[in-house]
This record gives sequence, C-alpha cells and structure tokens, in this order.
Amino acid sequence: MAFVVVRERWFTVQCVVTVQPNTVNRQMVKYVARLSRESVIDVEGLVSVPSVEIKGTTQQGFEPKFLNEKYLRNADPFEGGGGSSEEIASRAPVLSFNIEDAARRDAEIEKALQAGEKLVLVNQDTCLNNRVLDLRTQAKQGIFSIQSEVGNIFRGFLLFEGFSEIHTPKLIAGSSEGDAVDTLDYKGQPACLTQSPQLHKQMAICAEFSLVFEMGPVYRGEDSNTHRHLCEFTGLDVEMEIDLHYSEVMDVVARLFVTIFGTLNKTCQKELEAVGRQYPFEPLKYLLKTQRLTFEEGVQMLKDAGVEVDPMGDPNTEAKKKLGKTGTTLSSTYCTGILWLLGRSIRCLATIILPTVIHLMFLFEREHRPELLEKRAQACGIELKTISTYIDAIRARACCHAFPNGAGWGTHSPTTVGMGMEMAYPPPI
Repeated sequence: MAFVVVRERWFTVQCVVTVQPNTVNRQMVKYVARLSRESVIDVEGLVSVPSVEIKGTTQQGFEPKFLNEKYLRNADPFEGGGGSSEEIASRAPVLSFNIEDAARRDAEIEKALQAGEKLVLVNQDTCLNNRVLDLRTQAKQGIFSIQSEVGNIFRGFLLFEGFSEIHTPKLIAGSSEGDAVDTLDYKGQPACLTQSPQLHKQMAICAEFSLVFEMGPVYRGEDSNTHRHLCEFTGLDVEMEIDLHYSEVMDVVARLFVTIFGTLNKTCQKELEAVGRQYPFEPLKYLLKTQRLTFEEGVQMLKDAGVEVDPMGDPNTEAKKKLGKTGTTLSSTYCTGILWLLGRSIRCLATIILPTVIHLMFLFEREHRPELLEKRAQACGIELKTISTYIDAIRARACCHAFPNGAGWGTHSPTTVGMGMEMAYPPPI
C-alpha cells in the first residue's frame, strides 16, 4: 500500500494505491512510493469515504483509490501521455525546496525553534529565484486569484457607472509625474516609460469622454527601497469630469472600494482562507458609508491621541497610520478634507486612509490654466515640447467648469487591504 497527495492549484487530496487483481500490480505500488515531489500524473480511481478523516489536505471527506496503472504516468502530451516508470523516474527534477517548506507560517518556525526543533526556512531570495515553485503554494495561488478579482471588480464597477476604458501610451516623450522616471533612447530620440496615465486620461476628458479609467503597467525609477516605492506595478486609474465639486470623485472612489472589499468577501472566501493559513490576518472592517474628516478634525484627533502634527504640513507616515486607527473602533475608511502641502503650489484635496496602509490615494485638483502649467513645467525643468500636446488639450477644453479630476493606485493596494494585511515588505505578492 502507498499513499500520495495530489494537488491542483490550492486543492489537495490524498490518494491510496493498493494491489488490485488485473488492475494494479505490486510493481506499480512500489513505483508510486518512489514518485518524486511535484511529479505530474494522470490518475483513474474510485472515490471512497475513509474510515478516519484526513486532516493533512484541503479535501478531507473522501479518498480516491487507484484503479488502473496505465493512467499513472507523467502527463507529457508530446509523448502520448507518458513513458515507462524508469523513464519517468530518471526525469524527476531535484527541487530547490519543498512546497510545504515554503508554505510554513513564521509562527510555526518560531515555535519549533523554541522547542529545539529545526524546520527548513525558505528565505525570500530563494523564493524569488525559484518563483515558479514559490507560486505553487496555496497562499500565493490565493493572492493572485484575489488580485485578479480586484481587477474584475474595478472594471465591472466603473463600466456600470458609465465609465469608458481607455489605453494610453506607455512610451512617451517626457516625464508625466516627477523625477522618478526611467529614460531611454528610442531610435535616436529621448523617451521614457510612463510613470502614470495622468496626462493622457486628462486629455481624454478634454476630448469629452467625461468618465474614463485604465488598468495598465506603471513604471517608476524609484531610488527608495521600501514597499511604498515600487519600480513597476499595474495601475488602476480613474479620471472624470467634475460639474460642481471635487467630492464627486470622492463619492465614486468611496463606493468603488466598498464594492471591492464587499465582493472579495463573497467571491474569494476559499482564497482568503488559503492566504490566512500562511499569513494570518484579521478580516478587514469598514463602514459602508465612508466617513469624511476635515484636515483640521484629523489634526485634532491626532493631537488628542498624543501625536504632534504640523497644522500647516503633510502628516508623516506614522501620523497617517495612527489616524487610520484612531477615529473609530470599526477602523473605517477616512477621507480628509483639504490638505495643504508645505513647499508646493499644488493643493491636495483629499486622501483615503485605511487602517492597514498609510494611504491608498491622494486626490489632487488638476491645474487647468495652460499659462500657469507652462510656468510650472519650466520651473520644474520640464521641456515644454515633451508635454505640448497635453497643454494644447487643456487649452482646447470645451467647458471651463468641467475640468478633469481623478485618482490612481496599484492593484497591490486594494488586494493587500482586502486581505486585512499590512503592506509590509517582503510582501507575499
């Protein structure tokens, strides 16, 4: 008799193989016992209920029994489904680490050390250097499934709200957002990778699209080595025409996040459980109606909590974290009111703060006066010819009151927050 655990994505089941007249011989039982980890096989079996519940797999109420040895082989479509036992055994790769070792919780390793036991620790470098193996763990499978669902919810919500999806250039003439830019030579012409679709989505609003969004790659030439400064990620960007007040954008974004988190809890229960087994977390708590605080109220709340804040400056990282946990026992989502940043001539209108992250989004008012835009670009050392089409679009806008405003963040932000996890490096994503 031999036992083998078969896995497909994050689902596992224990199978048993015993000698069966005319179907499974003794040699096949020995062969199963010698199978190397991560071998790919086809199985034909009879599902039965075990006398003792199996606890080491995700599927615990049944146990397949092998019926036919011809189906137990390497699943190689280029060789008609497999080869002989000897051929399969000789091809078995030597893995850099076992999947079970990479799936262990930190608490499990620490407990073993305290008890004098030694468990294999798979560090981050080893995981990243063997990413294909690392992604086979149940937690990583769950994380990427959740991230995929975040994109589906984002797109579905905005389409329902009347937004149009656009696709903007990723190779552009000049910087679109500050100094953290990756430059390159493109056939003799200077170019750079886009840091944000900000300029092009504003141009779409000027073209009377009214409501637009995009899901696409974003590149940042960041020098900082923190989890908040990623050099590449998938951006979720929204831009919309404002009729009366910038709070119209806040309304849409607030409903969007509530929809994302609520839908994840309904459609990704198994995925969240798989992630939680390796990375324990408390379920995210939030209010269905997003609360809003003026900047003055936020500063006062921080002062009451013993945090000193410059009333005319931008709260630092720790202050923002504290604000996300101070206001209510429900740890709800907050939007601050008008936030003035010292040393800048740009007014930050609102920022969303969640309990497990520093911020998900800053909401800035778009400067819609082309003359001032030109002066600001020159003051920042930006060549006007690299953004001439953008300034011309602002100059040609149809309605002076319907200027664009929007927001953006990476897919990793709502994914991590939706799992109630701290956005700390090394991330499980």
